[in-house]
Amino acid sequence: MPKPESFAIDKIYVPVKRKKALKPELVREIAESILEIGQQAPILVRPDEGRFVLVEGLHRFEACKALGEKTVIGILVSAEIVHQKTLLSDSAEAEAERDKMARLKKLRLEKEAAERSAAASEVVMETQSAVLLRKSSEKEIRNNPKASRSQENRGTSGSTPRTLSEWITQQKRDGGRY
Repeated sequence: MPKPESFAIDKIYVPVKRKKALKPELVREIAESILEIGQQAPILVRPDEGRFVLVEGLHRFEACKALGEKTVIGILVSAEIVHQKTLLSDSAEAEAERDKMARLKKLRLEKEAAERSAAASEVVMETQSAVLLRKSSEKEIRNNPKASRSQENRGTSGSTPRTLSEWITQQKRDGGRY
């Protein structure tokens, strides 16, 4: 493993893409820690045409810079190691994304299944309610001693009245106009 060394802060270039991930509150916390115990973990830099490019340790680098330091402790790594790290992190990110998508798909399927089950049970409940209502109305007509023969027949078989007087009685009872 390469040995940590001191690098001039003004000779280190931070890629724009890395700067977007900067969290000022984290820089403040690290700066306080550096004031108390010093820089414990070195940053990683790689050589690039007379300067160094920051590979890892953006918040530590910015904390040292904010404290007014002229140098920062770092380790010089080769471009091949950086490339391998990038490939590993890319494959890890892809794996994490695949896992996330699989979890989302599973949740979506579970939700759809629950919705279908709820809809099916609702239909069953409506059907059972209709059957119970029909049975109770049939029992009412059969158990009613004042019910005429035509009411009993109409309740069970749905037949029409046989005489004009039965029809008029049915119309009056049902609120119809004759």
